[in-house]
Amino acid sequence: MTAYKDRSKEELLQEKSQLEAQYKEFQGKGLKLDMSRGKPSAAQLDLSMGMMDVLDSFTDLKCEAGIDCRNYGVMDGIPEAKRLLGELIEVPADNIIIYGNSSLNVMFDVVSHAFTHGIMGMTPWHKLDKVKFLCPVPGYDRHFAITEYFGVEMINVPMTPQGPDMDLVEKLVSEDEAIKGIWCVPKYSNPQGYTYSDETVRRFAALKPAAKDFRIFWDNAYNVHHLYDEPQDVILELLSECEKAGNPDMVYKFSSTSKISFPGSGVAAISASKANLDDLRTHLTIQTIGHDKLNQLRHVRYFKDIHGIETQMKKHAEILRPKFEAVLEILDRELGDLEIGTWTKPHGGYFISFEALDGCAKAIVAKAKEAGVVMTGAGATYPYKKDPHDSNIRIAPSFPPIDELVQATELFVLCVKLVSVDKLLENM
Repeated sequence: MTAYKDRSKEELLQEKSQLEAQYKEFQGKGLKLDMSRGKPSAAQLDLSMGMMDVLDSFTDLKCEAGIDCRNYGVMDGIPEAKRLLGELIEVPADNIIIYGNSSLNVMFDVVSHAFTHGIMGMTPWHKLDKVKFLCPVPGYDRHFAITEYFGVEMINVPMTPQGPDMDLVEKLVSEDEAIKGIWCVPKYSNPQGYTYSDETVRRFAALKPAAKDFRIFWDNAYNVHHLYDEPQDVILELLSECEKAGNPDMVYKFSSTSKISFPGSGVAAISASKANLDDLRTHLTIQTIGHDKLNQLRHVRYFKDIHGIETQMKKHAEILRPKFEAVLEILDRELGDLEIGTWTKPHGGYFISFEALDGCAKAIVAKAKEAGVVMTGAGATYPYKKDPHDSNIRIAPSFPPIDELVQATELFVLCVKLVSVDKLLENM
């Protein structure tokens, strides 16, 4: 196929006429398809149903420390849950606090604590004239929503296949004391599926921030979420790298079992230095007498250890891989030679990141919605929902059945073509 930019006005007008006819056909189908969020499908949820049976009224409901998990107590997690999540996060169990069902809730809680009481005895952020965060873009919309909620000024940092632009990160954090943190999804990043390189991780660990209470918010949500047995992306463990670099307190590392077991009923954890964890315990002991220990016990009894989790994730991959491959095949076949978009081909995670021609993303998403396919809102992958190029679209293949996913992707590429033709004709 000839690239659209190399076609004459007459050829583009003819193409537009054909595309509009195809679009009308889709409108006539009355589609109601949803590709808006990276939710596990029902088939993935079914993988964990055995977890519902590991505890019953005849089961010993004491943890290995002899504590009755039905009762109050154990504020920071039962020992075996710390060990299991430690294996998942790749840190010692002593460096973990177990929370409730949501790592996003833990992130919100940590930011809230920094605002109300400060980090490790330093000035509470609400008393400062300005608080800023660095935001690798495109990135995770729910991260940005937290800092926007607290009135934090968010600064875009471009992503590369190796991770955030570290030259810019190093410069900004060293020069501006108001910069208190950076959001990171370091493995199979949301939405591009990139994994930070060893050099990037080491440069993070060696940062010299002007703010003593600067923290890296390291959301390792997709650590074991591989799509393939080979290749599997590997990432350096940041907490130990920070210790080596003399910055043991600079990172909060978040994780959960949300897309391993049940998204609404998983187990979340934070890993950090002893000093950071002791600081967090000062308000955790006021906030709760203990999180859901029965759920912690349920997860441990079901998965047993990291090998149980890895076996589970291979089953997830068997469901997800054909969906990702179906989307990528359609993108390659329909758009590969047209030069009206680029997209990532991740080895894991939950998303494919699509870059349309500048100024086209909102129109593409709107056109898809008009024909019955809901996608993540254009701009959602940027702070304040403001994509400066109006080009990034997050594709979430996980939730729909594969036949619906194929339909939705075929409509999506049609919308990309239509909007791109209009854009090119407009500029002629």
